[in-house]
Amino acid sequence: MLIFFICITILILGYKFYSPFVEKQAGIDPTIDTPQKRFNEGVDYVAVHPVRAFLIQFLNIAGIGPIFGPILGALYGPIALVWIVLGNVLGGAVHDFFSGVMSIKEDGKSLPEIAGSYYNVVFKGFMLVFTAMLLFFVGVVFIMSPAGLFSHLDIFEGTIFANNTFWVLAILSYYFLATLLPIDKIITKFYPIFGLLMIVMTTLIGGALLMDAPHLPVAGDFLAYFEADHAHDFLEPNPDGLPTWPLLFITITCGAISGFHSTQAPIMARCLTNEKYVRPVYYGAMISEGIVGCVWALAGIAAFPDGYAGLKALLDSGGPGLVVNHVANSYLGTIGGVMSIIAVAVFPITSGDTAFRSLRLTIVDAFNIPQSIRNRLLLAVPILTIAYFMTKLDFSVIWRYFAFSNMLLSTSVLWLATKYLFDRKAFHWITSIPAVITTAVTISYIMTAPIGINLSSDLGKPIGAVVAVIVFILVVIADAKNKK
Repeated sequence: MLIFFICITILILGYKFYSPFVEKQAGIDPTIDTPQKRFNEGVDYVAVHPVRAFLIQFLNIAGIGPIFGPILGALYGPIALVWIVLGNVLGGAVHDFFSGVMSIKEDGKSLPEIAGSYYNVVFKGFMLVFTAMLLFFVGVVFIMSPAGLFSHLDIFEGTIFANNTFWVLAILSYYFLATLLPIDKIITKFYPIFGLLMIVMTTLIGGALLMDAPHLPVAGDFLAYFEADHAHDFLEPNPDGLPTWPLLFITITCGAISGFHSTQAPIMARCLTNEKYVRPVYYGAMISEGIVGCVWALAGIAAFPDGYAGLKALLDSGGPGLVVNHVANSYLGTIGGVMSIIAVAVFPITSGDTAFRSLRLTIVDAFNIPQSIRNRLLLAVPILTIAYFMTKLDFSVIWRYFAFSNMLLSTSVLWLATKYLFDRKAFHWITSIPAVITTAVTISYIMTAPIGINLSSDLGKPIGAVVAVIVFILVVIADAKNKK
């Protein structure tokens, strides 16, 4: 129990003391007009109160990722909590903050457009491809996961609502409307309510776990993990036979660091009425997502009487959705369980629709397409039609591509933020060090993964480490030149 409180405390202290230091490097100016004030066109550039903006941003980024990812990551043991906390404060929240900063400084543009301004057209094209790919995969994942959760609710058994295809089509219909309509018709009206719902449900689950969980981690769990005869665990298999490096870092992205969040940054960057709100909205929302991730990692680690064997059995038989169902019903009873499942299903929907909306905005920005109803239809219809057919594929395959794209994009955004800080002659190490680490993770993963080059771990992981060292040396050299 103490370890969990330490993790939550670090997240809160990170926002209190580290985020102001990060903000000082960014050049926030509360006196200038924001994109919302300059381009108020009633569709995407619409004024939103900062509290609503925080709740919307929180909901946009906190879909199923900070729930499913930490549950899967729980198989690696208490080290999952360490990664969530350190990855969040030093990497993910900084990543999200600078995504918001760069977007609001560049007229609310999407990250690929900003990349073209700071680097070149090649880097812009690279980010455009992977941003679009990630947004599409996120949208598909966030159709499949809530449809599966809804169709498996006991209250729907024997009805049309137990049919997965029904929910896929219903969610797609909603995405179609949400993608087309101005942001103040659905998103700014209802998402703050859903954001509060997520906070309430996370609090209930977390409180229930702390009062009664069979395997609450203690300090000894961490010490035992790093004892001499277990020191190799960081490189060797978890209970599923998978190495912690780099797979833990790819498995738990949302909650720690997620490139998807950068794709959501322009949505609120076009709605904030003052630059001083960037830190609480972006850094604050990511810290909140870290708390959600810690609660669900704790659920995976501590909620099963037979330990990791029980968690693994549920994951093998029904995936993380079944774990959510088990935890919610076990700790909150039938009514609370149904409410939690509905809440967990609603959250990915609210991220899925903004993923497709962001995909539309990214394409619009890249090709300077006017924002007419006709053009929005011409973009939305083929995107959502292809998404429907993608839901017929194996969920685990889609998730692997999503996870890799997620980490690759977050690495790219951190390097983009590093260039932003270099140009300002500010303290760039707050982004360049996390960028070096995520570079090592990304290279190691693509070298060893079946969806990548599929080298042996003994060969692939050292390649990732060597690339990271070379990149770090190049950054040190660039820093020395920048100071002259």
